[in-house]
Amino acid sequence: MGKNNLEQHRRYIAFAYAFMFLALFSIVTAVLSYWLARKVVHVENTEVWIHAQALWVMRSVIMFLLLAAFAALWFIPLLFQPWDSFIWVKACTVIGVVFSAVAWLYLLNAWLKGFSKYIKNKAVF
Repeated sequence: MGKNNLEQHRRYIAFAYAFMFLALFSIVTAVLSYWLARKVVHVENTEVWIHAQALWVMRSVIMFLLLAAFAALWFIPLLFQPWDSFIWVKACTVIGVVFSAVAWLYLLNAWLKGFSKYIKNKAVF
């Protein structure tokens, strides 16, 4: 593998981690992060630690998106105005906020763990 390919893969992973951090604020950047990491995974002759970093980013983003989608389901009763006075709707809202916090903290933890290993040029898993 040439030096240019290695630098390009490192750049893709660095951008993937940057977009992964920005995914804490927007779902769109999570998709961009996944896409950049996917470009590195589908190359045959990558170094093992870069491949592991790309898989880590992809796995973390997919888990975050699943957790965020599950958290969003708990906010559906808020859409119906007549139901807003019921206590179970407020309970669903609280559960949705808790699951949203869990998703956010999961992505933050995955980003910290992955990026610290990336700085050291080590595999995450």
